[in-house]
Amino acid sequence: MRSVYAPHMPARTTPHTVLLSPAGLPPCELGYERRGSGEPLLLLHGLGHHWQAWEPVLTLLAASYDVIAPDLPGFGTSPPLPDGTPDPGEATLRVLTALCTALDAERPHLAGNSLGGLLALRLAARGAARSVTALSPAGFWTEPERIYAAGVLRTLRAGARAMPDGAVRFLARRAAGRALLTSAIYARPGRRSPDAVLAETRALRDAPAFGPTLAAGRGPGALFRGDLPDIPVTVAWGERDRVLVPRQGVRAKRVVPGARLVRLRGCGHVPMNDAPATVSRVILDTARTAV
Repeated sequence: MRSVYAPHMPARTTPHTVLLSPAGLPPCELGYERRGSGEPLLLLHGLGHHWQAWEPVLTLLAASYDVIAPDLPGFGTSPPLPDGTPDPGEATLRVLTALCTALDAERPHLAGNSLGGLLALRLAARGAARSVTALSPAGFWTEPERIYAAGVLRTLRAGARAMPDGAVRFLARRAAGRALLTSAIYARPGRRSPDAVLAETRALRDAPAFGPTLAAGRGPGALFRGDLPDIPVTVAWGERDRVLVPRQGVRAKRVVPGARLVRLRGCGHVPMNDAPATVSRVILDTARTAV
């Protein structure tokens, strides 16, 4: 039996875990947070992050939906996929499908950021979604844009791995330090709490799936090329995104012509922290238009 969280329940530092049996893969474990009640809404974080990236919007969304925020395989508390998994992207989609089945949340509304946005779109292309909100999704870049984004992410990862934990803690307690650590992904890093900055720096540093997932983004096979004519789709892009440049949103609109394209004013690559009320409204507006 699934557990249901009250909308205003305080954040958990350790999520639930579930043992899954994805199609064609060995059994695996996934960590997840779950709050609220209603139709299911699955939130998918980006490369190097963890479910807590969604914390600024979880309470708002859980007031209307049964919100599930997993740690993707090899990120946060979730163990990585087995060594030698030939297609990490496909394997992750199978894991997420198994998660929805295990939690009695099949065909949820989907919202994803960056890598999570691409995963949400790909799940929807398989008929596994009621609606999709993709926030600065991967998969709409040119090759130079991909190389640039990968360079930014590698730099962030290298900095997180090189910096002693005490130094990260020291910087996270100061607004200027939080800007140094996170301004590449947030337009308003001062809004992130010291504890959150420390936790996400550790998550980036320790994620075993970072390298394989980043490498899987090479080549034309990593681009999203499908259309989603049968469900509501919103593509929203932070106007101050420094990882995936905002012009990729126009490209996404060409690929998915029925999508609503929204510009998130004053937001960076991970907009849930920069403008939680706006991001929540975009997700809720999209979900509420689903039949």
